[in-house]
Amino acid sequence: MKLRALPALAGVALLALGLAACSGSADAAGTPAADDSSSASGFAVDENTLVFGVVPDSVDTETNYQPLMDYIAEITGKTVEYHESTDYAALIEAAVAGKVDVASFSGFTYVTATNNGAKLTPISSIVTEEGQEPGYFSQAIVPAGSDIKSLEDFKGKKVCFVDPSSTSGYLFPSYNLLKAGIDPKTDITPVFAGKHDVSVTKVGEGVECEAGFAEDSEVEKSDKVKVIDETMVPGAPLVYSSTLPDDVSKKLIDGLSEITIDDIIAAGIDGADTDAFRSVFYATKPVDDAYYDLIRDICKETEAEQCQA
Repeated sequence: MKLRALPALAGVALLALGLAACSGSADAAGTPAADDSSSASGFAVDENTLVFGVVPDSVDTETNYQPLMDYIAEITGKTVEYHESTDYAALIEAAVAGKVDVASFSGFTYVTATNNGAKLTPISSIVTEEGQEPGYFSQAIVPAGSDIKSLEDFKGKKVCFVDPSSTSGYLFPSYNLLKAGIDPKTDITPVFAGKHDVSVTKVGEGVECEAGFAEDSEVEKSDKVKVIDETMVPGAPLVYSSTLPDDVSKKLIDGLSEITIDDIIAAGIDGADTDAFRSVFYATKPVDDAYYDLIRDICKETEAEQCQA
């Protein structure tokens, strides 16, 4: 994903898409085992550890999140373990199983996870610039030299999506294609790139994908693609497990609801006062469950299988 203002699939329909298959993937990716004692205490592992879950949206995911994880360790007094799922479905499976304590989800991932029983509470969404509100752009892209000018021109093309559970890389693109009169399953050849940066790369090369979608933060890094359409999507939430003890939950809420990069730097976090972290984090703004009702509405409009419990 990203550390930006603003990404899965778990449910019966998702199981068909890959959750059952991903149960092995989640274990392979190092999903911590939740034994009886940890489950009873409300922690994914134990009372001294918080597991921080993310979906790898680019090669820099862990580096981008490290100062935030260090800050969470500082405000809670816990050891924070980084857990990078192999894909969106594996992260949702881990959340439903109670194997993550804190996580950065996409809006779609959050809705799907909670639809399927994950006990999660949103805290805030990250913004990258002063004065910005939560949210970011899902962008439709084509190779820089392409003659494609609109979504209508995607018909019959090989189109890159990110992941079937990506908010900006699948749900909103599918909705926009439907509005343009294109069935995203039958009128194009869908290609799932797995990560936003990979989707951008494949579209730029113009071989596997003649067009595609990705979030704006990855698109802006490439001069091989051009944007032909974009849609604002709800900001990705930082969430915590609702099973955590009240004192830990309060520390997370107080510490993550409204913070700035200056607060993190003031806490003595190494790596926060860098251009790399500043490029992905400026502050957080509070969000709640109702903020994601737009995603629920689009789920109904698209009849996306991923949305179903």
